Amino acid sequence: MAQELLDRTRIPKHVAIIMDGNGRWAKKQGLMRVRGHEKGAKAVRQSVEACAELGVEHLTLYAFSTENWKRPKLEVDTLMRLLVSSLKKELPTLQKNDISLKAVGVLSLLPKSAQKELAEVIEATKDNKRMNLTLALSYGSREELISVIKNVAGQVKEGSLEIDQIDTDVINKHLYTSYMPDVDLLIRTSGEQRISNFLLWQIAYAELYFTEVLWPDFRRENLLEAIHNYQDRERRFGKTSEQL
Repeated sequence: MAQELLDRTRIPKHVAIIMDGNGRWAKKQGLMRVRGHEKGAKAVRQSVEACAELGVEHLTLYAFSTENWKRPKLEVDTLMRLLVSSLKKELPTLQKNDISLKAVGVLSLLPKSAQKELAEVIEATKDNKRMNLTLALSYGSREELISVIKNVAGQVKEGSLEIDQIDTDVINKHLYTSYMPDVDLLIRTSGEQRISNFLLWQIAYAELYFTEVLWPDFRRENLLEAIHNYQDRERRFGKTSEQL
């Protein structure tokens, strides 16, 4: 699909992607699952650069969930090594495109090498303004909400917050994603149609887009098609069409 067909005044501010299908892609090719993850890492660049060029302000990628720690050790170790090598390799691309890297999740569970590389790239790109690229790593939305509840309950207990003061704004301020707006468009590849514990609070009014394309095969044109589909929808946020 041609980029020129998109309405540049209606580009989603926040796009989130569940990058699914690496393992199935590898199986179809007769390869080990880890080869699918390697190929999937290469697919990230096209979506990142395309989003930055279109004017997307926030792109959040579901890179590794809390549940993914249950996978075979070889696969987990490979994913962690791939994370470190990809961060090193992609730093020049982030700088060239004026993209700031951020991360959400229980990052303390990551290997020290991954934590170190992640922190270095986040620091190196912190002043970039064009787009925030957020990696959800060791992330689970239920765990995030439990953390929010504990923090808010602690404030109530110590007397710095009244129960009647708890509202959407209070919750938003305690989320890992407090620096970004709610998701406008959520994309999931590979044909699966579920959320998988990803940004449950933040996608309350997101448009959901599911595609059969496996993540390693997801290209710029697939992203453009998803955004075009988004622009064809009427976002009512609980109102009627006549009220818009």
